[in-house]
Amino acid sequence: MSNVYASKHPLVAHKLSRLRDKHTEPKKFREFVREITALLAYEATADLAVVPRELETPLETMIGSELKEKIGLVPILRAGLGMVEGIWELMPSAEVWHIGLYRDEHTLRPVEYYNKLPTEPTVSVCLILDPMLATGGSATATTDVLKRWGVKKIKFVGLIAAPEGVKAMQTAHPDVDIYIGAIDNRLNEHAYIVPGLGDAGDRQFGTG
Repeated sequence: MSNVYASKHPLVAHKLSRLRDKHTEPKKFREFVREITALLAYEATADLAVVPRELETPLETMIGSELKEKIGLVPILRAGLGMVEGIWELMPSAEVWHIGLYRDEHTLRPVEYYNKLPTEPTVSVCLILDPMLATGGSATATTDVLKRWGVKKIKFVGLIAAPEGVKAMQTAHPDVDIYIGAIDNRLNEHAYIVPGLGDAGDRQFGTG
């Protein structure tokens, strides 16, 4: 799995365990989502291009760096919304574009219901944000949309993945790197990740 980066950071492991705990209330759940996302984004953006920038410190003039590439965040509605703030804290200038998908309970396939992307891409790098990479249907469908939009560099950032979801993404989009907090055991008969953390959207927003 050369393009899959499962975090080995102890802070991610610690916070992910708290996130999984069924007794973690929505407020704390949202905080952990933001914090883990920021840690994963730090790893996912390590290869972003920079350009020289002249600046003045209190002591002298020097050549520093600034990001060359324009970053787009694409949270998959609704669960991906909670991940945006974690990355905005690192990259406040990142643009956010929303793509809405829901899973058909009979076919388990994603159905697109919202897409307001402009005609031409306004960013050069997109990070797809979704807490759970379960079947991989939503992630692959979102990647399809972004490639049709014209984005050349796409990465997926998630909290927990199932092997089935990882395989689906690798098969459909082997050029998309996957940054994940942990890879769990399997999907159950309802396509939920096991052991997982339940429904990430319901736990964030206090529904269900």
